[in-house]
Amino acid sequence: MMKKHIVAVAALAMLSAGAAMAQDFKSGDLLVRARAVHLDSANKDSTGLALSVNNKWLPEVDFTYFLSPNLAAELILTVPQKHTLSAGNGALDIGSLKHLPPTLTVQYHFDAGSFKPYVGAGLNYTRFSSVKLPAGVDIKRNSTGLALQVGVDVPLSQTLYLNFDVKKVNIGTKVSAGGAEIGKFKVDPVLVGVGLGWKF
Repeated sequence: MMKKHIVAVAALAMLSAGAAMAQDFKSGDLLVRARAVHLDSANKDSTGLALSVNNKWLPEVDFTYFLSPNLAAELILTVPQKHTLSAGNGALDIGSLKHLPPTLTVQYHFDAGSFKPYVGAGLNYTRFSSVKLPAGVDIKRNSTGLALQVGVDVPLSQTLYLNFDVKKVNIGTKVSAGGAEIGKFKVDPVLVGVGLGWKF
């Protein structure tokens, strides 16, 4: 699935690149993007309950600061996202929760002429809140994990960019019942985004 998303991003970039004018990034540039992102959860569960959360579209804003023409740091933000938690591979809704997953990556930006591909790696911190589960069932509220990223910025003008982005983020939690841990649930989503970026 991850490979398919990466190929799709590359194909869209190639189609868009012909009409774009190359714009070089430089040290001190700030790129602010707004994206629509689709979250596709891996739903890996070791509790025996076949737990899953729903896939969904969500808004995302990120801030990319260039340390050099090729090296940048990106802070990725959204608002708390509500999910339905189900058992039996989606057969039975058992509760809901919200998650807030800020992510920080370090990126390398390539100079490919008329478009600007990049790769990134970093850390995600996720905070679970508004957890509503059956009596006696609970989850660990915090998660940290790795984040991997690939994307491309296609210049539309001197300061405006079309962006395609794919991320794989490790997000998981421990599940307990009656105070005893019964297993782990990993969301581990693939996040596919499209949006616009403004360079300052």
